[in-house]
Amino acid sequence: MIPKKVLEEKFRNFVEDDVGQGDLTTLIVVPSGTIVEAKILAKEHGIIAGIEETSMFLESFGLQATPILTDGSEVKPDQVVLRIDGDARTLLSIERTMLNLLSRMSGIATATNRLVKKVKQAGFGTRVACTRKVAPGLSYFDKKAVRIGGGDTHRLHLDDMILIKDNHLTLIEDIKTAVKRAREAVSFSKKIEVEVSTTKEALEAVEAGADIVMLDNFSPGQAKSTVELMMKKGLRNKALVESSGKITEKNILEFAATGVDIISLGEITDSAKALDISLEIVKIKKGTT
Repeated sequence: MIPKKVLEEKFRNFVEDDVGQGDLTTLIVVPSGTIVEAKILAKEHGIIAGIEETSMFLESFGLQATPILTDGSEVKPDQVVLRIDGDARTLLSIERTMLNLLSRMSGIATATNRLVKKVKQAGFGTRVACTRKVAPGLSYFDKKAVRIGGGDTHRLHLDDMILIKDNHLTLIEDIKTAVKRAREAVSFSKKIEVEVSTTKEALEAVEAGADIVMLDNFSPGQAKSTVELMMKKGLRNKALVESSGKITEKNILEFAATGVDIISLGEITDSAKALDISLEIVKIKKGTT
């Protein structure tokens, strides 16, 4: 969890982007001083994520939030997720921004959880990870949703680890040089991963001292043969192996069966369907005419 004040600033920026100079409809139609009780409820099955952030969001605008479910809970259609008390004008003005965030996080958690269960039920211990294909400004929320869904967040930021990708390698001499430079710079404090496009490069990366090798856009057959060759050469236990690229829910088990340690895919953050969640006002606790 990042500091509360930092999150509150993000929330205010989100709302400012939506309301412009003010929620014209609410200001005209809803009398000032109206106090309501409302509820947030799910409209479909899924994994709820973002309860903590939603509660903080509401409270930062002077509304009282009472969570009914916790992050990671399974939710059913028409199940109440959270109750709200407070000023009607404020609630209606921030409603869509709040629901967008909660729906997106829950959709990502739901998609992640589905893949994690699929891999586990098939008998594989492969980790399911996301990538940095997240919406700008929403990295914290997207990555947390992946974790709530049971997935691995991979890199949270560029400074989390060294990840030498194809474009880096076009600008330097070779994999060995790149890994050597990285190791000398970060010592033991950061892991070093190398993205490779061939089995030969994968072996070079491990022999150079990489902690993780990413098999980029390898087919399941190529990934399997690479892992087998690493075992044959006594290199398999020297580095983790990650498959990434062209992996979907449909073929994820084919990749899990190759013997890789990690499967990373962008679709759980860049293409996950938002969970259908809505807000309903239950009653007026105090009205003004």
